[in-house]
Amino acid sequence: MSSIKIESVVKEKNRMGECPVWEERENSLVYVDINSQKVCRWNSVTNEIQSVFVAAHVGSVALRKSGDYVIALGTSFAFLNWKNKAVVTISVQELDKPNNRFNDGKVDPQGNFFAGTMAEETAPGVRARRQGALYTLFPDCSVVKQLDHVDISNGLEWSLDHRTFFHIDSLAYAVRAYSYDEHTGRIGDCRTVYKMEKEEAMPDGMCIDVEGKLWVACIDGGRVIRIDPEKGRRIQTVKMPVSRITSCCFGGKDYSEMYVTSAYDGLNSSALAKEPQAGEIFKITGLGVKGIPQYYFAG
Repeated sequence: MSSIKIESVVKEKNRMGECPVWEERENSLVYVDINSQKVCRWNSVTNEIQSVFVAAHVGSVALRKSGDYVIALGTSFAFLNWKNKAVVTISVQELDKPNNRFNDGKVDPQGNFFAGTMAEETAPGVRARRQGALYTLFPDCSVVKQLDHVDISNGLEWSLDHRTFFHIDSLAYAVRAYSYDEHTGRIGDCRTVYKMEKEEAMPDGMCIDVEGKLWVACIDGGRVIRIDPEKGRRIQTVKMPVSRITSCCFGGKDYSEMYVTSAYDGLNSSALAKEPQAGEIFKITGLGVKGIPQYYFAG
């Protein structure tokens, strides 16, 4: 295996950096800072960072085939016009749960946008349990609830043969697999493919490589782990320079680079002093495996 190199590429610190998406057409990494209520785009050629502030906590962003983005913010699905900085709401969920918000999201192989919700903390470390759900926004702008009674809906991914959907509910400390019907976009039977080890802490965002292996960001575990979902075991660990690792995606010219987001919210002053790069975005090279391009929302 070639030598792994980790470098900080986005120095602008994020309170809660999340949902990195490589946008090939812009040579850019798109991501959100949930707690700062903004969608960001870092140009890998010019090193410029652009941001659009939105009206609520924004959990996820994805690419649209027609250009621009689809986002999940507050408890709404919306389109984001980058040039005009305009947000157009498509659909609102969970009006009966004012303390909920959308979290991670991703587009499936058929161009549908999956995103899940979670309850916000009411005090440090205190939140109502099993208040979240997982939804799918279809290209015709209809919405279907796929899962209920979720704690913190997080990482999402699909197997290379498009027959399995992988999902993380963070407080279950596991990666689960569901049968997936690519014709209907619906998910079915569930099984656990990996249980987190104690030192790995809590699973957060996730992506897949060309070999069908899953990469899971470990928030408060300071690492990204590679999992074989067929054998249910960890096969690689990449330790990061900060503890609050939130998500990961492959990108770059040939998708051989991995981009990893992090957060500084949740760290006290002494922890921040020990982690001066907390909240930055890192690039990992030399992993010896490539990722696949992002799917585009078809609506």
